[in-house]
Amino acid sequence: MAIAPTTRALPVLPLDDAVVLPGMVVPLDLTDREVSAAVDAARAEAVAPPAGDSPELLLVPRPDGKYAAYGTLAVVEQTGRLRGGQAVAVVRGTRRAKIGRGTTGPGAALWVQAEILPEPPATDRARELAEAYREVAVKILQHRGAFQVVDVIRQIEDPSALADSAGYAPYLTLERKISLLETTDPAERLETVLGWAREQLAELEVAETIRNDVNEGMEKQQREFLLRRQLEAIRKELAELDGRPADEKDDYRARVEAANLPEKVREAALKEVDKLERGGEQAPDVGWIRTWLDTVLELPWNERTEDAYDIPAARAVLDADHAGLDDVKDRIVEYLAVRKRRADRGLGVVEGRRSGAVLALVGPPGVGKTSLGESVARAMGRKFTRVALGGIRDEAEIRGHRRTYVGALPGRIVRAIREAGTMNPVILLDEIDKVGADYRGDPTAALLEVLDPAQNHTFRDHYLEVDLDLSDVVFLATANVLESIPGPLLDRMELVRLDGYTEDEKVVIARDHLLRRQLDRAGLTGDEVVFDDTAIRRLAAEYTRESGVRDLERSIARVLRKVAAKHATGALELPISVGPDDLREYVGRPRHTPETAERTAVPGVATGLAVTGAGGEVLFVEASLADPETGPTGVSLTGQLGDVMKESAQIALSYLRSHGAELELPVGDLKERGVHIHVPAGAVPKDGPSAGVTMVTALGSLLSGRPVRAEVAMTGEVSLTGRVLPIGGVKQKLLAAQRAGATTVLLPKRNEPDLDDVPGEVRDALEIHLVSDVREVLNLALSPAGATKLVAAAA
Repeated sequence: MAIAPTTRALPVLPLDDAVVLPGMVVPLDLTDREVSAAVDAARAEAVAPPAGDSPELLLVPRPDGKYAAYGTLAVVEQTGRLRGGQAVAVVRGTRRAKIGRGTTGPGAALWVQAEILPEPPATDRARELAEAYREVAVKILQHRGAFQVVDVIRQIEDPSALADSAGYAPYLTLERKISLLETTDPAERLETVLGWAREQLAELEVAETIRNDVNEGMEKQQREFLLRRQLEAIRKELAELDGRPADEKDDYRARVEAANLPEKVREAALKEVDKLERGGEQAPDVGWIRTWLDTVLELPWNERTEDAYDIPAARAVLDADHAGLDDVKDRIVEYLAVRKRRADRGLGVVEGRRSGAVLALVGPPGVGKTSLGESVARAMGRKFTRVALGGIRDEAEIRGHRRTYVGALPGRIVRAIREAGTMNPVILLDEIDKVGADYRGDPTAALLEVLDPAQNHTFRDHYLEVDLDLSDVVFLATANVLESIPGPLLDRMELVRLDGYTEDEKVVIARDHLLRRQLDRAGLTGDEVVFDDTAIRRLAAEYTRESGVRDLERSIARVLRKVAAKHATGALELPISVGPDDLREYVGRPRHTPETAERTAVPGVATGLAVTGAGGEVLFVEASLADPETGPTGVSLTGQLGDVMKESAQIALSYLRSHGAELELPVGDLKERGVHIHVPAGAVPKDGPSAGVTMVTALGSLLSGRPVRAEVAMTGEVSLTGRVLPIGGVKQKLLAAQRAGATTVLLPKRNEPDLDDVPGEVRDALEIHLVSDVREVLNLALSPAGATKLVAAAA
């Protein structure tokens, strides 16, 4: 027979962070205002008839400030103080109650009408669920080591009381405990707590399994390892329960699967991830596997920038950044035009290769090779990165180290790709002619695959060991000396020569680029200091005389520093104009004055032209004959001459001995007199065959007594039959002749096609004679016979 519920007026004690179920005994802090008010009201109600002597109050959960619909009728068992002096009241929950409307009562507490719910009788279903729950609860307590509580749980026979004992469980949240309070049916309540208990038991068993696995074979020195593995396992289990990856930073598998990698690279990365997951934290290869994975994931495997196919705009960018250098500008414009046409026709990739380019910019220092790389990248709309190759001797710098080495890293090409963040950057290989070789390998040989358009779409770095497509990269290599680049490597690059600037080009560069930059560095403006073009031209001609413009820029900077210093001391007022007559005050006397006339004033001196790593140079060849009574016969060669140049001197002497009669030269004296050939600047090594005609001319001048014309400079290789053979570096040599003040240049006839590369203003400023025989050289270079007497008279 069911018992009807009763309604009573009771004081309310709200609980913000706890839930008390029937059967639970809990202490309450009487220093809390709401607790003391509720207990006092319960006591006042208990002493008034007909309540009796048992103070009762209603414990109602109040999560987030909202009262629950159900509460627990509790009896105040006793009050007292703890050892620390804190006043507490011990209450015991007895029955469930449904909260009704508010009412009035004694004290400051809140009073409500509560419907005291009777406890339904236990059913067979409830008893079965109680046994199942008791078994699971005992296992949970055993896992936690709470063996004293196990006996208490086993002694509880009432199914409803057993279900309410779950209120002590620490793994139940406040919401779950409120749900138990609001569930009046014991069977339903037991079924709910049984499901929660089984979830908790499963988690405890997983934790114990992890703990047992980690503890197997553990020794004292492995405790730190144990703690780290436990932390990792707990994080992983918690993450899986929440349905999310454990830790994205350390979860390499998720990162590899999420990355946009080529298929073969993805397979290789997943294999390394498998090794990483199978190995422990103390495995010797964990560190380099992680470093390798980080490197692979950082590379922009499928990132590319779109080329700027606005051809006029690209040419305008190149022209704005550099004056002259039309060859390389034309080549870049041609490259973009072809790319645009191929893109319009859908021919982007052919047989796995893209249309990259490999250009070698060869020229003297200071002509703008390195800065040209940035301009090319800007004109094409691509990223730019620079790889400095000067002084590299280790092949691994190009191809990377094997991963088995400590501190292994990918090569500089891979690092440049990673730095650029795209697979089609412009990579400048700076100073490729300065690469050396030793026992660690030859880096130039490693560059063969990098710079070969037929192979670099499958470039394989030793560190990555996966194919890297470099076929869309534009490689620009810079060098000063072409001869130091190995032939096979040079064969893979398209050669573009930058032979130096004319004086007109230097004036334009200085006015439009160098002066603006140096004004900014000196803290001056163009309105404060005005540089005349004539002053710049004189700086280039008489103070620097170089193929490039570095010394010219330094001279301009020196002038501006002097101006700034004088203005700071009050010795100069701005604005000022710097003219050619002001240069001596700022930069001193000219360093390069015409000396050809002075050198060639006596017989036996000829002016030659040569090419060095710094560009074209003027070379003087001096010859003398010893008196028969003062020295031995034979030939002496001085001036640090190389083998080829020494042979040229022997050939010149042999030609004159065999053809002296035809040339009307007194070669008979050579039998009894020693010949000395010297090339000044003896501290500088010299070599090459192009001084042959200069040596013949110097010897011919010496034997004939006719000086070489001061305005004449010459170059060419000579043969034993008197043929003038072609040479290289025509443009650089003619620029050097113009800088030195020569007006007439003798060139081999077979070098006539090379004149097309010479700027028009240089050709117009020089009288160029194309010769094919030594007789022509002597006729053009030597002064007329009558001039010898005039020179002697003047002496």
